[in-house]
Amino acid sequence: MPTLIEISSLDDPRIVAYTRLKERDLSREGGRFIAEGHLVVQRLLASRFRIESLLVARDRLDAMLGHIPSGTTVYLADHGMINRIVGFQFHSGVMAVAFKGIPAVLGDLARIWAEQPVTLMILPDITKTDNLGSLFRIAAGFSVSAVILGPRCCDPFYRQSVRVSMGAVFSMPILQSDDIIADLTSLRISHGFDLVATVLADGAQPLAAATRPRRLAVVMGNENTGLTPAEVAACNRRVIIPMGLGVDSLNVSVAAAVTLYHFTQIASPTARP
Repeated sequence: MPTLIEISSLDDPRIVAYTRLKERDLSREGGRFIAEGHLVVQRLLASRFRIESLLVARDRLDAMLGHIPSGTTVYLADHGMINRIVGFQFHSGVMAVAFKGIPAVLGDLARIWAEQPVTLMILPDITKTDNLGSLFRIAAGFSVSAVILGPRCCDPFYRQSVRVSMGAVFSMPILQSDDIIADLTSLRISHGFDLVATVLADGAQPLAAATRPRRLAVVMGNENTGLTPAEVAACNRRVIIPMGLGVDSLNVSVAAAVTLYHFTQIASPTARP
């Protein structure tokens, strides 16, 4: 049975993570994050992540009890108090604070993958939390093996990213790269990956003609500026989604969905030498 604690005051120090701490503070002070919404929190509870506490409206408790591990701290309040705690009309009535844990390491995952077919999504510089969350949901939907984030990416555990991903960040291995060019080069040279840069450039191969390698890494650029010349140069293939009617490109998450659908559902295998 969870540990149920009634909350009747905004000044209760036990709920400070829900009332006063900003997301960057939660992350810096103990590597914590907030998940919101009953479905997202259920997926969090079923994941490997360690839970610090839940905040649940009383009338949502029965629906959540079967998902909450014994001993978990659950703060209970009525909907009016929940809205005052979070500072807005929060209709779902279910939130959680959890710990991020330790990110995956490229070398460790590369050894696990060995020579099996693998699909990676590499995001050097996604700065909008809603785009990042959408990219994680798309990656999970197309069975991507892991997502690699560059040092300029926003935090995938920010609240909006978690919400838009519908909890996909909880099931997807995430690697944090400190040197994206070095890691791209290592994947290509040391681990046998084909690195496919998605670009808007003359001479890039139309996506419809691209074949599927056994070890694929799709590299998606920044929402506004795309990939840097150095990032493109680190890849061994370039593809483009042809556009019409004066449109130059798609939103990055839409482009990712089109690209991954092609490579995972349509593309013919690349002939092996």
